[in-house]
Amino acid sequence: MRNVPSRQQLITELLTQGVNVINPRQEHVSRHGGAGPSDHQAMDIDGVTVMVPIYTHSARQSPWQVKHEQSGSTRLYNNTIPVQEISFARKPRFYERKTAEGIPYSQIATLHGTDVLATTVLQTCIRYENRAKACQFCAIGQSLAAGSTIARKTPEQLAEVAKSAVELDGVKHMVMTTGTPSGSDRGARILVESAIAIKAAVDLPLQGQCEPPGDAKWFMRMKDAGIDTLGMHLEAVTPAVRARIMPGKAQVSVEQYLEAFADAVAVFGRGQVSTYILAGLGDTPDAILSLSKTLIGLGVYPFVVPFVPISGTPLEHHPAPDSQFMSSILQPLGQMLSQARLRSSDIKAGCGRCGACSSLSSFEQAIA
Repeated sequence: MRNVPSRQQLITELLTQGVNVINPRQEHVSRHGGAGPSDHQAMDIDGVTVMVPIYTHSARQSPWQVKHEQSGSTRLYNNTIPVQEISFARKPRFYERKTAEGIPYSQIATLHGTDVLATTVLQTCIRYENRAKACQFCAIGQSLAAGSTIARKTPEQLAEVAKSAVELDGVKHMVMTTGTPSGSDRGARILVESAIAIKAAVDLPLQGQCEPPGDAKWFMRMKDAGIDTLGMHLEAVTPAVRARIMPGKAQVSVEQYLEAFADAVAVFGRGQVSTYILAGLGDTPDAILSLSKTLIGLGVYPFVVPFVPISGTPLEHHPAPDSQFMSSILQPLGQMLSQARLRSSDIKAGCGRCGACSSLSSFEQAIA
């Protein structure tokens, strides 16, 4: 058996290179298409949940493989050399239920990792059908076209599923994202309606995710509705990359995001506002770290994850960043976060708290 890399190195390599699952099993939780994380499998590696790409082109060519052994164990290999045992997250019990209308709960919300409930409240976006404006990495329409979700989840449906997921599977927090509608609130309104219903049904920490609303008053409305943390995702940080990768969304400038971040932190509190940054789309490590420093100064948690090319999107053959590139960002970023006492473990709900799509939290812990 080969020398096992450090957990930090191992997770970073798996997230960037993906894993080829030799003999997949139906009872495990995986994500194929959708708003993201997509084309992933939730794996437990030394007690850490990681959302590892398994359906991507790069995963099929990855030196990392997983095989379910006849003994019942699941083993990770590197170029056919056994490395260590791992485990997969199993399908939750709430997936077996349906609403009174016959809609499977799994079409309303899904399990991310092992204890996070996630939903795309509005599975359509004003930009998605226009490739001149659409985010080139986005697969929000794929799961809808495949019939694995519904276009609009009502507040009542979300409350019903959230309550069941807590009671049956011990879900700890919930993420509500949305495609961007045509209104100036940019999705905040439907997040408010959803949060009110969910909080009336079950005590569950919530993260809302949307673009910066046109009126800053929406931040207090979301907070009052029961949303505990807010995600407004930049994805890319430099104007040229943003214009190339997401031409429609890039019309909301980084400067506008920074203004919105400041307004949101004043409402939700320091460390309870975050942004998702996809490393590997063309931004340099210095550019990502420079903006991250500004974000941290505002009290915003910059959740930096490796870009994963999703099948069926314009960027499906775009190379994922390698582990060295990610480490060159995550190591100094982890130090910046620790020095600022801005930690993922303090986030009440959402992607940053879950952390399964990045090894960033392990870089925080390594220098704590």
